[in-house]
Parts: sequence; C-alpha cells; structure tokens
Amino acid sequence: MQRVEIIARGDVQRVGFRDAVQRIARNLGLCGTVQNLEPYDVRIVAEGDEAALKEFVKAIDIQDGPIRVQALDVNWAAATGEFQYFKILRGDWQEELGERFDVAVGLLHRSIEVGEQSLMVSKENLMVSKENLSIGKMMLEKQDKMLEKQDRMLEKQDETLGEIRGMRLDLREYTDRRLLRIEEDIVEIKRSIRELGGSCN
Repeated sequence: MQRVEIIARGDVQRVGFRDAVQRIARNLGLCGTVQNLEPYDVRIVAEGDEAALKEFVKAIDIQDGPIRVQALDVNWAAATGEFQYFKILRGDWQEELGERFDVAVGLLHRSIEVGEQSLMVSKENLMVSKENLSIGKMMLEKQDKMLEKQDRMLEKQDETLGEIRGMRLDLREYTDRRLLRIEEDIVEIKRSIRELGGSCN
C-alpha cells in the first residue's frame, strides 16, 4: 500500500473538481481526502494499491469543461492506513454554497455551449439534407428525360416494326401476283402447244 499527496493547481476550485476527484478515487478503491487550499489550489491525499494510485494521478489531470488542471505536485510516501474511505473535506457552509452555485453556473454554461454546438450541427445536417434533396430532384429530372427518350425510341421501334410488317405484306402480295401470272402463262403456253398439234403434259 502506498500514499500519494498531491497539490493540484489551475482552475480547480469552484468548478466541481473535488467531486470529480472523489468519484475517480472511489471507482479505483482508494481512501483519502480532497480539500480546497487558500487561495486557489486543491490538496489531495490518497492511499491504496500503487498501480491504482498511478492511474488516479493520471485520471485527475482533468482538462474538461470548466476544470483545467495546470499542474500536479505529487509526493509519494508509505501508507498510514488512517482513512476508511475517500471523502471531501468541506469548508464553511457559505463557501460550499458559493462553490455549488459556481458549479451549477458552469454546468449551465456548458449545457448552453453543447446546445449551441448541437444547433450548429443540426443546421449543417439540414443544409446537407437540402443539398441531397436538390441532387435527388436533379437525378429524378434526368431519369424522367431518359424515360422520355426511351419512350420515343420505343415509338420509333414500333413504327419501324409496322413498316417492316407492311413491307412483308406488300412483298407477299407481289409474289403471289407474280406466281399467279406465271401459272396463267404456263397454262396459256400449254394450250397453244396443244393447238399446234404437239403433245404437252
């Protein structure tokens, strides 16, 4: 078991830093205390497994929202076993109430920032949706034009097929007339030959 004593410097008072430190320490199974130091710093004492303490030191170097840790002065020592759990050592009620208000204002400000960012993202998504809709309309218009061209091509194809059918009928009628004429000519030739006294089958 080891002990670590830390002085955290930066934006660490009146921003919810002690609550965050307590939550991290409890999640890692550490015991100890965290308290504000005049005028701006926070003192942390934690005891526990060395690996958990090293992870703790990394985790409390917070750079999120209103909390901005600028430096951690870390000193290691042997554990004393004086703590049963991890707790926040609070100041007088006026100081604590002021800190709670500051934390609430900070969270509200953060919520507003997140809301504004979400609104910007929503606007960007709306713009993208409008662009996609415009592209979709253009594609539909092109598709309609292509369908119109296909319809015209099918009409021309139908006309061509009609002309081919007409030509086949005309050719058949012409062929039938020619064959009939040839047959009539053959009959006439046979009759003439018989009249001339020849034989013809």
